[in-house]
Amino acid sequence: MTLICLIAGFWAGVWLVPAIIFGGLTLLGLRDMNQTRHAVLRNYPVLGHIRFLFEKIRPEIRQYLIESDREEQPFSREQRSLVYQRAKGDEDKRPFGSHERVYEAGYTWLTHSVAPTHFTDTDFRVPVGGPHCKKPYNASLYNISAMSFGSLSANAISALNNGARIGGFAHDTGEGGISRYHREGGGDLIYEIGSGYFGCRNDDGSFSPDKFATQAADDQVKMIEVKLSQGAKPGHGGMLPASKITPEIAEARDIPMGVDCVSPAAHSAFSTPLELMHFLGQLRDLSGGKPVGFKLCIGHRREFMCMIKAMLETGIIPDFIVVDGTEGGTGAAPLEFANHVGMPMVEGLTFVHNALRGAGIRDQVKIGAAGKLVSAFDIARALSLGADWCNSARGYMFSIGCIQAQACHTNHCPVGVATQDPIRQKALNVTDKSQRVARFHANTLKALGEMAGAAGLQNPCDFLPYHFMARKGDGQMTEAADVYSYMPEGFLLDGTEDSHGFKERWDRASADSFAPPEAR
Repeated sequence: MTLICLIAGFWAGVWLVPAIIFGGLTLLGLRDMNQTRHAVLRNYPVLGHIRFLFEKIRPEIRQYLIESDREEQPFSREQRSLVYQRAKGDEDKRPFGSHERVYEAGYTWLTHSVAPTHFTDTDFRVPVGGPHCKKPYNASLYNISAMSFGSLSANAISALNNGARIGGFAHDTGEGGISRYHREGGGDLIYEIGSGYFGCRNDDGSFSPDKFATQAADDQVKMIEVKLSQGAKPGHGGMLPASKITPEIAEARDIPMGVDCVSPAAHSAFSTPLELMHFLGQLRDLSGGKPVGFKLCIGHRREFMCMIKAMLETGIIPDFIVVDGTEGGTGAAPLEFANHVGMPMVEGLTFVHNALRGAGIRDQVKIGAAGKLVSAFDIARALSLGADWCNSARGYMFSIGCIQAQACHTNHCPVGVATQDPIRQKALNVTDKSQRVARFHANTLKALGEMAGAAGLQNPCDFLPYHFMARKGDGQMTEAADVYSYMPEGFLLDGTEDSHGFKERWDRASADSFAPPEAR
């Protein structure tokens, strides 16, 4: 009897599994045929799901099997591999020659010297702080760009900040405020203040001088940065739904739980160029004289000239300006903004540099540059166009394990970098990744020193546009200096004519308003 039961159970089990599978597919097919959202599924029940499966994994298939080493989506495999190698301390040399198409339009190269120099110390730094700054900061030439806690995980913030401490460079907090993970790391901080005034806000969302003074008094905070706009989505605000706000995010941002967290598109503390300068002056006083500046992606060039006129009128000169390019990244941005709003970094940087030269105050303001700067060549080129230092966000994300899954906005980051999922972020080992952050920084600056040495320079900050060449569409070479030339000092003030439209915008700019003359 027992044997008969075993045999019956066996045959029942054999047929049970196919029956369950077939039954499940039948029910799925019936559902597909009666749903009204997808025409594909109504016409091809069950099989139509294969299309959606391939569509879902298309980015991964393309990244791992199809795209070439130099195809940017948005960073090429070659760029990512360089960061991984330098972060791990692996060999980063290239055998068998360049993969670049050196005779095609757009190829750029550095001109080298027959009398190269050599650097034993590649911890390159630049002093930030104008005449009215009481606590200048000696900044590294390569720092971590703004990324908020909330956008990045606790482990990611900890790894980045610990790495900044180990390597002796700065970590921009992003507009999400200073979290406990920033403080625990002990690395130098650039405290970014966005339109939401997180960490220094009143209950109604307005700026709180007292709370700001408390935050800025921390010795860990080295510089104060007001975010006017970011390259990935300039002129666009943001909203963190209440469902995604954790107690730790609420603590860092000084916001209540259970309420949507709104970042307005515009600041409420100022609305005119003059008010902006007075706000910067207020922040400098409240911080005890620390370097104060602002970050922006260039839009209407006349508006930036309005700011310069306000600087001259008030005598309040920012210690630094960070120029962010539209090629910058973010956790999520509307496609139109990411692709078509804002000026690319190269043109924005060149414009800011020359506008400050034209007003005769370039020597008082340091310029930072941000926007897809992950290699020593990227940094060298930015320095030649007028930058005093460079920032990188995604480069340092790669150094802690980002694989460019492009799932930052889903909370499903597979490596625990851009997620608040406690299980996913456990995969990111803070101790190991901190060392990688520091190594990436050190090895990149070492490579920058080698490039500056090849050009025969005494310091990477000596790079100028003529050190770089580019191949034009007609096959001919041109110096970067011919395209991105330095304008004369003071040319906006002495009436010198120019062929780049600076003077026309300067004449239409006003320190009293950002609005154009015809709208005032």
